[in-house]
Amino acid sequence: MDTDDIIVTAHALADASRGAVLPHFRKDGLSADNKETCGFDPVTEADRAAERAMREILGKRRPDDGILGEEYGATSGRSGLTWVLDPIDGTRGFLSGTPTWGVLIAVSQPEGPIYGLIDQPYIAERFEGGFGRASMRGPQGEMPLKTRGDRPLAEAILFSTFPDPGTQPEAHAFRAVAKEARLTRYGMDCYAYALIAAGQIDLVIETELQPYDIQAPIAVIEAAGGIVTDWHGYPAHAGGSVVAAASRRQHDEALEILSQVERSKPE
Repeated sequence: MDTDDIIVTAHALADASRGAVLPHFRKDGLSADNKETCGFDPVTEADRAAERAMREILGKRRPDDGILGEEYGATSGRSGLTWVLDPIDGTRGFLSGTPTWGVLIAVSQPEGPIYGLIDQPYIAERFEGGFGRASMRGPQGEMPLKTRGDRPLAEAILFSTFPDPGTQPEAHAFRAVAKEARLTRYGMDCYAYALIAAGQIDLVIETELQPYDIQAPIAVIEAAGGIVTDWHGYPAHAGGSVVAAASRRQHDEALEILSQVERSKPE
């Protein structure tokens, strides 16, 4: 495996996606199609343009690798590696003008991701993890990524994209964890996972994720010393309900509560 070429290619994808996305951000006239028949799951031309730009580079540089992208689906490969792409994770935030969306790029084997980038084009921050790397680049230069380490849930900072994630039973379980945490915040999309890797927060708990939502965060967080599993402690690279944690203590305390809360609608 040519890890140097994978890394160079990943950064080329992130650079290309920045060029495709930024001309649309905070611009008048940006429209969105709704991918849901119930609710609002938007997709914009910026999403599609960014994924097309990344796929074009992969077709030239890594034609034997597979691709799994949010907007254009799966393309099979022969190398055993798959590039897992989310051109804009947090399109609702993108439409709202908040700088908490990001571009997610992961390189994955069947057992899970081995390398990933979380890129925020507008504030020019890029978080990298895998192949012995755990670092971020931004306006203040380059610095290593390292999670906060063990601390009790009572001292933890918890994030989730939605206040009531998933089904009613899942939302009930999430609120039981949030009740024990020191601080709970919402709506950060993939940027919350980057904050775990950067040592700023302790936990992200979410549901109904797809592989392209979580594989890059897994690679970055694990490289920085953190843990990402599903709500039962199993690998989370297929998506679903996910707990990302700065270290073992926060992770175990959160999982214990999630497993003990009855998974039925509360009285």
